Amino acid sequence: EIVESEVTKKIEEGVNSIAGVSALTSRSYEGQSVVIIEFQLYVDGRKAAEDVREKIASIRPTLRDEVKEPRVLRFDPASKAVWSIAVLPDATKGSMSAVELTNWSDQILKKRLENVRGAGSVTLVGGTKREINVYLNPQAMESLGITAEQVVNAVRNENQDLPVGAIRSLAQERMVKIDARVKRPEDFGKIIVARKGGAAVTVDQVARIADGAQEIDSLALYNGQRTLLISVQKAQDENTIAVVDGLNKAIAEITPQLPPGVRLELITDSARPIRVAVENVRRTLIEGALLTVLIVFLFLNSWRST
Repeated sequence: EIVESEVTKKIEEGVNSIAGVSALTSRSYEGQSVVIIEFQLYVDGRKAAEDVREKIASIRPTLRDEVKEPRVLRFDPASKAVWSIAVLPDATKGSMSAVELTNWSDQILKKRLENVRGAGSVTLVGGTKREINVYLNPQAMESLGITAEQVVNAVRNENQDLPVGAIRSLAQERMVKIDARVKRPEDFGKIIVARKGGAAVTVDQVARIADGAQEIDSLALYNGQRTLLISVQKAQDENTIAVVDGLNKAIAEITPQLPPGVRLELITDSARPIRVAVENVRRTLIEGALLTVLIVFLFLNSWRST
């Protein structure tokens, strides 16, 4: 309700006065407001985006201080994905974990598709990335007099590489850097949070370290089954059929190398209706040419008989 009244409504009232607006829709979520503005066909897209940015800039001072800077994105229907594929775990051959499947899709499959000629943006939806989670123990923290902010600051400050200076000689100068990044998850527990009575209080005394996965912020489903979706946008002015052919060829080459428990399923192929339309035109031209030849043949035969 706060997002709706304090953000969404103000933006709607402001941008509604822009010339050429044909439709205005909005969605308010927890901590996020999405306003979609559609313009008449005669309106130039770049000019419309500039008008919206100017209007948002004038509204910005009326929003709360905690509201982040609004972003204005221009969507061109021509830039939608032309091809997409689902990466599915195959239970019959043993399945990979969600984190392993995401890593393989991101590091192997996604990079292979990015190298296809004419492929522009390659997007991965529904992935689960690895994350080291620190679960605080309130009872232990209270008994040792440790706050959550102290734990956060200790983990942030100790898990980083820092330059400490340089060693100079007559012949050369060398930079010195402390390699302090944590190499293993269990090493997070050894980080010192504070010192109490001369004794060090470490993270593992007030928290539990777990090597797990990030919270899910996007989800892709295929026939009710959770999957990873990879969608590809073609580069500007590239031929859709040529790009799709290149993507299909890349999938055919990588399929024999799929890890156990993974299979690929084609979801979207924007080249298919184009191929059908071209084939229909070709058949129409051929049939028209044959009909013309037949009419000429009948006319010649009729002329000869007379």
